[in-house]
Amino acid sequence: MAKDKKKLKVSAIRQGTVIDHIPANNLFKVINILGLDHIDNQITFGTNLESGKLGSKSIVKISDKFFVDEEINRIALAAPQAKLNIIRDYQVVEKKEVTVPDQFSGIVKCVNPKCITNNDNVKPKFRVISKKEVSLKCHYCEKITDQEHMVFI
Repeated sequence: MAKDKKKLKVSAIRQGTVIDHIPANNLFKVINILGLDHIDNQITFGTNLESGKLGSKSIVKISDKFFVDEEINRIALAAPQAKLNIIRDYQVVEKKEVTVPDQFSGIVKCVNPKCITNNDNVKPKFRVISKKEVSLKCHYCEKITDQEHMVFI
């Protein structure tokens, strides 16, 4: 007798973006990075879904929203394995992979409480020193921040 498999079905979106392969524990970081908590678009997300690559993953579907490359690359700080599917008329028309940028500013706080960026009106700037397990070096105080300790602005 064949096993019945139960599948979670999330409604398809007509047009927009699907962000897949987000580590389950980083779902809300991705939502925060993209400012999705401040937009009126329909957003559907699932978390702790089975994944061959990650063990468990999250997924986000955003109707009528398409991201520019700069936004996509911000996702990489919290979900370096993420994949984006661009949807038009219910069909995937393009697939994109995120890329961890070499440097960036204004996304993450420096973990050093004595850093100038935490005490004056100075925008944090970082150089990426590892792209696989994302870690960053502060431009000002040279403190290293790993992915586990990142605090998103």
